[in-house]
Amino acid sequence: MTGPHLDLIFEPGDVKGRPTGQLRVIHAIAICLGVVIGAGIFRTSPNVAAAVRSDQTLYALWALGGLVSLVGALCFAELAGAFPDAGGDYHFLRLAFGQRLGFLFAWSRFAVIHTGSMALLGFVFGDYLNELVHLGSLGAPGFAAVTILALVLVNLRGVKIGVGTQVALVSTVLFGLLCVVASAFWFAAKGRPSLTPLTASAELADPSDVGKAMVFIFLAYGGWSDAATLSAEMRDRRRGILVALTIGMSGVAALYVVTNWAYLRVLGLPGLAASHAPAADLMQAVFGTAGKVAMVAVVALTSISVMNATLITGARTTYAAARDVPSLRRILGVWNSSRGTPTVAIVAIGVVALALVGFGTFARGGFATMVDYMSPVYWGFLVLSGSALLVLRVRRPNAQRAFRVPLYPVLPLAFIVSSLYVLQSSIAYVRTGALAGLGVLGVGALLLMAVRHHPHPRALTPTPLPEADGPVSPLERD
Repeated sequence: MTGPHLDLIFEPGDVKGRPTGQLRVIHAIAICLGVVIGAGIFRTSPNVAAAVRSDQTLYALWALGGLVSLVGALCFAELAGAFPDAGGDYHFLRLAFGQRLGFLFAWSRFAVIHTGSMALLGFVFGDYLNELVHLGSLGAPGFAAVTILALVLVNLRGVKIGVGTQVALVSTVLFGLLCVVASAFWFAAKGRPSLTPLTASAELADPSDVGKAMVFIFLAYGGWSDAATLSAEMRDRRRGILVALTIGMSGVAALYVVTNWAYLRVLGLPGLAASHAPAADLMQAVFGTAGKVAMVAVVALTSISVMNATLITGARTTYAAARDVPSLRRILGVWNSSRGTPTVAIVAIGVVALALVGFGTFARGGFATMVDYMSPVYWGFLVLSGSALLVLRVRRPNAQRAFRVPLYPVLPLAFIVSSLYVLQSSIAYVRTGALAGLGVLGVGALLLMAVRHHPHPRALTPTPLPEADGPVSPLERD
């Protein structure tokens, strides 16, 4: 029985509803920053420091990672402006390479990458909170489940409430990182030396170690592509995502470089390499235990920020993929026009994330490893998404492009090559674990075979947006 209070929160919507332009650039920037600035900058810097032999090399690698990510963001900005859709990557892949590949992309996000990341970050937050409110072995998963449920309920209230929450969370995270940087400046102003000697050598470590360092750097920069799922909801569909990604990724790159300067100024390169929680260690060195506790709280809130941004973007990818498959359309492919959300997809993402929390309660280590094993799949699809720009320039030459990537095709090719490099490095890192990613894709292929048995195959292709008109390749009809 559904009462009025439940109906107020959960109104599924209908298959005729469509995303409308109601988001400002600031909202898209908040989503971009929320997905990117996760636990990565708080945990990957030590891995990078351990792989290099000088401060200068560390700065150069972080700056290089930011530059490559910005180039990728420009590629996605062109795609999002020319083909705005709630599916983001999924829509670009579908247009360029066909329905099957697009569906496998969406499935990998739904089954493990998005939902698994939410569950893992829920555990991160739960672990921190369980240290303050001791509830035993079930405390962390309990807090994780409650957090996921709360975020689902917040986003069911409507897109404005969901992105408003994101703006508040991101603001808190940015304030925390700026406090880290300001603390290092204060530390330096007092003339205090680093806790461990700084290295003056500019010598690189072994090239294979540098490759591994870049994997961790791109992990910290990862997630920006999810902002493209908001392209159909921007007030400025043509250039809104361009502005958001350019400002967002430029800001992230600058913040990451200066944050690593702060780590090095206080901890030193050897100290940073040995640290398990560099931000907390820095704040403890400057302000004592109170500073460390405050930074732990910021890291915990960062986990919630990433979870909320992932829920917002992941639900839109799921909605778009289901919308294009008749047997899934009335289940997951519905849009609540009054709230501006894919309501059922949000619930589905939350349910799977909660199920993975349950699984992780009994197999925590194996679960975390499984999510890591999906890294090659993530980078493989990013290579294909970058390639989609080249393909659609040829197959959709008449599409209206308010923005075109400069130095074409040099910059797109540079992004594709760099992503291939990280793909190779991630495979070398997880080794045979990459087979787990192939297994997840295999399950998705079987699912697609099952749902494609429908008497109206033409319904697999949604009505194209006017601005996406242009020559259609045979693969797009697949």
